[in-house]
Amino acid sequence: MNQNLSLILSILLASVPAMIWSYIFYKKDEVSKRKALQTFILGIASVLPILLYKFSWQFIPAINIFNYTSTMQTDIIGLASLTLPLGSVLAFMFVGVIEEYMKHIVVVKADRGYFRNIDDAIEFSIIAALGFAFLENILYFFYIWQYQDTEVVMISFVFRSIFSTFAHILFSGVYGYFYGLAYFADPVWAEEQRKKRHPIIDFLYTTFHFKKNRTFANEKISEGLICAVALHAMFNIFLEMGITVFMVPFLFFGYSFLDYLFKKKENLKKYGYITGEYGEVLPVKQS
Repeated sequence: MNQNLSLILSILLASVPAMIWSYIFYKKDEVSKRKALQTFILGIASVLPILLYKFSWQFIPAINIFNYTSTMQTDIIGLASLTLPLGSVLAFMFVGVIEEYMKHIVVVKADRGYFRNIDDAIEFSIIAALGFAFLENILYFFYIWQYQDTEVVMISFVFRSIFSTFAHILFSGVYGYFYGLAYFADPVWAEEQRKKRHPIIDFLYTTFHFKKNRTFANEKISEGLICAVALHAMFNIFLEMGITVFMVPFLFFGYSFLDYLFKKKENLKKYGYITGEYGEVLPVKQS
């Protein structure tokens, strides 16, 4: 098939899940359409540094992480029917870190000052993920169209539209919840009143006079990134092992969990202000 035609068709196919999932989650928490579009575009752009990194492998092989992980053949499962080399796990973790951090940067840079509540942080994180998945899907469809037939493209379209795209939504949605807690660190911290805080954390606060809201915010961002990366790695690992039976439960429980977060009373509360980078209080911009 002609490359230009393949590219156009790939863009059209990738647009379908992007529009459907965007509509589904936009209706859960309607935000500024202008900011949503900006975030979606930046989500697309966040793929470009990853592509540049992969492209540079041919010129600087030493920075290719897979050159190192591919040598780690130790099977961490140890069952004849299920094998999973340690190198694969480390590679998936590395990929997860890069992709989730890039989506994190999009949310931080594009939408600071526009969140009314934690739901907004979840919403914008999902929009960034949809932009990321949109370009990723285009590249997948285009590549398959060049080397395989249309039937394979259609199978890939169904799988990536339903499961792979939603996977990005889930990873980023979970991260968005934690980022929302960090974003509204002042009021959330005040409401928590240091309940169930670990003694070591309290010791650090007392000894080094850390700003509690900033430390709390950093904790939540770290927790969110760890959860997103772990989910990302687990999803890829299951696919690598050929365990596809988890897909439907993954979709059902994942969607149910995100729906729960959107409806959670604490996440709907409009705080009216945010905590700035150095702890100063900033007004929420109206859009």
